[in-house]
Amino acid sequence: MNQVVYVVDDDQGMLDSTVWLLDSVGLKALPFTNGRAFLEACDPSLNACVLLDVRMPGMGGLNVQEEMRARGIDLPIIFVSGHADVPIVVRAFKAGARDFIEKPYNEQLLLDSVQQALDSQQQRRSTDVVDADLQRRLDSLTPRERDVLLPLVQGYTNREIAEQLDISVKTVDLYRSRVMKRMQAEHLPDLVGMAIAAGLVKPLNLRG
Repeated sequence: MNQVVYVVDDDQGMLDSTVWLLDSVGLKALPFTNGRAFLEACDPSLNACVLLDVRMPGMGGLNVQEEMRARGIDLPIIFVSGHADVPIVVRAFKAGARDFIEKPYNEQLLLDSVQQALDSQQQRRSTDVVDADLQRRLDSLTPRERDVLLPLVQGYTNREIAEQLDISVKTVDLYRSRVMKRMQAEHLPDLVGMAIAAGLVKPLNLRG
């Protein structure tokens, strides 16, 4: 997926030079001279980050950040500002900013920060995809298969599970193989890892 950097700055000269810098390293930069135009055009599904000027007429960077949160646009924000006073920096970070860079900025510093923001976004999206896939597998289990899954990943033997559920060991065997198949787990440790990742069990609750 293409990586995109939204650049929002009312200073046209600064906007042009930032876009040129990002283009020079192969990053696609989308320029905006005000926050409203950016918010209307922003696509939260992209692997993107936002370079956002703090002081702009009309809607300043911190207001844009608030509006992004209100709209559920969860992209990493790197603030750039010629006037980085402490209260503004604190407010930006408290609201979830990824970085704060003072103008005139060091080009390498800016590029490093942008790349880190994009990498973290990519990583998070990969995790989201894995989570969704894992959830789909769990949702495919029948209630009885789920009943077997939990004690199974907690380390109980088939006989113990059969006693807990008041069914035969043979039936537990059958459910166990079905659970492994539906969860696409080749071995029991794979299944345990999935259950921990899904938050069904905590590592401390497992029997040694």
